[in-house]
Amino acid sequence: MEDALQLTRAAADEKSQAPQAHMVRVVSWRRQPSTNGWTFNCYTDLVIQETVIPPTAIGSSITWCSCPVQCRICPCRVDMANSVAFVAPALQDAGVARQIHTAPVSPSPKASSTGYAGPAVASVAVALAARTVGRQRRRTSARQQVAMRASTLDQLKQVGGKEGSIPLTKYRNIGIMAHIDAGKTTTTERILYYTGREKNIGEVHEGQATMDWMEQEQERGITITSAATTAFWDGHRINIVDTPGHVDFTLEVERSLRVLDGAVAVFDGVAGVEPQSETVWRQADKYKVPRMCFVNKMDREGADFFKDVQMMVDQLGTNPVPIQLPIGKGGSFKGVFDLVEMKSMIWTGGELGAKYDVTDDIPEGMEEEVEKWRENLIEKAVEQDEEVLEAYLESGEPPSLEDLKKCIRKGTLSFSLVPVLCGTAFKNKGVQPLLDAVCDYLPSPVDLPPTKGKNPKNEEEEIERKNEPEEKLSGLAFKVAADPYIGTLTFYRIYSGKVKSGEMVWNPRTKSKERMGRMVLMHSNKREEIKEAQAGDIIAVVGLKDTTTGDTLCAVDAPIVLEKMEFPEPVIKVSCEPDSQKDADKMGEALAKLAAEDPSFRFSRDEESNQTVIEGMGELHLEIIIDRLKREFKVEANIGKPQVAYRETITEPVELWYTHKKQTGGSGQYAKLCMSFEPNPGEGFEFSNEIIGGTVPKEYVPAVIKGTEGELLNGIRMGFPVVDVKAKLKDGGFHPVDSSAIAFEIAARAIFKEGASQAKPIVMEPIMKVEVITPEEYMGGIIGDLNSRRGIIQNLATRGNLHVVNASVPLAEMFSYIAELRNLSKGRANYAMEFEKYEAVPENVAESIASKS
Repeated sequence: MEDALQLTRAAADEKSQAPQAHMVRVVSWRRQPSTNGWTFNCYTDLVIQETVIPPTAIGSSITWCSCPVQCRICPCRVDMANSVAFVAPALQDAGVARQIHTAPVSPSPKASSTGYAGPAVASVAVALAARTVGRQRRRTSARQQVAMRASTLDQLKQVGGKEGSIPLTKYRNIGIMAHIDAGKTTTTERILYYTGREKNIGEVHEGQATMDWMEQEQERGITITSAATTAFWDGHRINIVDTPGHVDFTLEVERSLRVLDGAVAVFDGVAGVEPQSETVWRQADKYKVPRMCFVNKMDREGADFFKDVQMMVDQLGTNPVPIQLPIGKGGSFKGVFDLVEMKSMIWTGGELGAKYDVTDDIPEGMEEEVEKWRENLIEKAVEQDEEVLEAYLESGEPPSLEDLKKCIRKGTLSFSLVPVLCGTAFKNKGVQPLLDAVCDYLPSPVDLPPTKGKNPKNEEEEIERKNEPEEKLSGLAFKVAADPYIGTLTFYRIYSGKVKSGEMVWNPRTKSKERMGRMVLMHSNKREEIKEAQAGDIIAVVGLKDTTTGDTLCAVDAPIVLEKMEFPEPVIKVSCEPDSQKDADKMGEALAKLAAEDPSFRFSRDEESNQTVIEGMGELHLEIIIDRLKREFKVEANIGKPQVAYRETITEPVELWYTHKKQTGGSGQYAKLCMSFEPNPGEGFEFSNEIIGGTVPKEYVPAVIKGTEGELLNGIRMGFPVVDVKAKLKDGGFHPVDSSAIAFEIAARAIFKEGASQAKPIVMEPIMKVEVITPEEYMGGIIGDLNSRRGIIQNLATRGNLHVVNASVPLAEMFSYIAELRNLSKGRANYAMEFEKYEAVPENVAESIASKS
């Protein structure tokens, strides 16, 4: 096999029978130790295919798929002994380009069971490029390339209910999440390359990453908006969402996790668990998203896999279970040891990481480590299944490979454990085993509990829908984006049922029908049109007019309201004034479009100053918004200094009566209310109707709610929005002629204003969680500076040869902090910051704020 493998039919015979060949490039191969055979990964256009060539292949039937579409799922079979000539000399040589020439013929009877009219292979030939000097390589014609791409897109358009397509059990809807610069997008780019979705690797630092398509992303080397794509691996369809890591864009992570079934949390091998790592982890906990961990950058000096695992325990409160161990450290990192299959995977550096060796050998010096962590894996895995645990305790023998994988999967889906893998995406090591783990351990849509929602006609009635195509349609619009060429794109996750382009659906929020326009699959900012989608699919719909982020779209004859999405409150604001009247005319429309895309961005008109005020999650967030105004909407604007988004609340409960009365002859106004208001820390505004006996008719209660909520925006002491208040409607009175909705709305505004002023109101400011990483010699100055900014030091830690200062600091004190930090540390320290909570402002600071407002 290592010198040559020749099957019986001569190349001349196959040439006489075969039509013009397709060209497929071999991008990787590896030896199978158990069979001494070979596995090839090849792609035609966008697609990867794989087969195993055993040493007994001469004169026998082997499995090979020639379809120029998703070949990993097409079990075509062909008798190679009777139809092909196959030559594979010196396959173990690294770095040599190879080509496979395939010529399709009619499928063999063995291929008919797939239900796909894919051709079988008529001829296959593998040759070393070095031995083809002086000979013209065969290339696909433009027509053939178009045909292959069209076939690939046909596969992308398939839904699970169609014959021959991928079943729903092999769908994986996953997100890649992490702290900024941990390597999320780099990992995603490798996934796209190894699955054949992209022919080249796009590098983030070069501004060429496929998933970072915005100009601002390419210039800054960071992810700003979540981007979706679809790839295929080992017979599975993987819908991937790459999310931002910067705290200012946390909404993108929030709404992505809301609609995903699983996640891969990427960690920096040196830094370990960082502030935004904790935030995205909590977001995944909130939406009950099963996940696995990938410790990245294992090639960097100071990378410590076991330290990172312990940080997951200490800071995330989770149960990490390594299923791989790193082979080598820092610059000597060369692969991973698979504790599940007990195999070493070594990357030699060639073929952009596509080629790697798999052996049964335990690397020298790792015997004790492997034994320790293998035992840890087995003990934690068998706890997930009573039968496997009982068999293990009785026999003392480790479970079979199948049972072990089943237990790990069961533990992952039940949140009892989190598998941990490692590698270095930038150096192209460890990504293929990560893909295997995604398929093995993360859930399909059918593995998840039924989707729950409310009956829009009776909010107390809960409705369940199985995550299956046979159910009635239900899905969530989780993102709205403006496309300069086709208009509004609404990203839509389908939980149950099917939908076709042009079909009418129901929006419970607007209580109206919407027509599903063109439906597309997204590949970053590229679109591939489809005609039908089903449960498990994540698609984008063109031209929905009245659908916004968080809306449910469901079957017209089976309405349901899915769990709403929650959006974070802005913490910073600036004034934004157009340069000219021409800019003013365009700015309002532009800001409205940006706010529709991003619910964490808000804008309003300050009546006193007559200025437009924009609010967001941080300085970078607003900087990007302003940049988009200029680039996309051609609006030039003058931007004021950043201001803190203060809030007000109450600290004591209060109950009072109020009567609104205006009766001067003719139709008058009358409303009488008894309400209580009490603090509701961290829970926002809540309203409850506790009236028994109809002293306030039910038709007037919505007006009371509207009036109360309206007055929240006007503030109490300083005009800042009021938050965290629980309002209860206790009693009231009405007049059969003079009472009206407007009268009760006015009464509600007045009673809240009077009651809140009696409940000891306070001003609150956003507190930021700050992490500073610095060499030891600058620690004293940095801590002193944080204290001077009203900061509270939470803890001190070491990270390799650096020191870490964690503190809680008011946002008002953190503007332009980076300049001072660079000055204090001679440019050697860095920091990260994220929103932590709102907290009461000290009285002396409140007085200063009042004097400026």
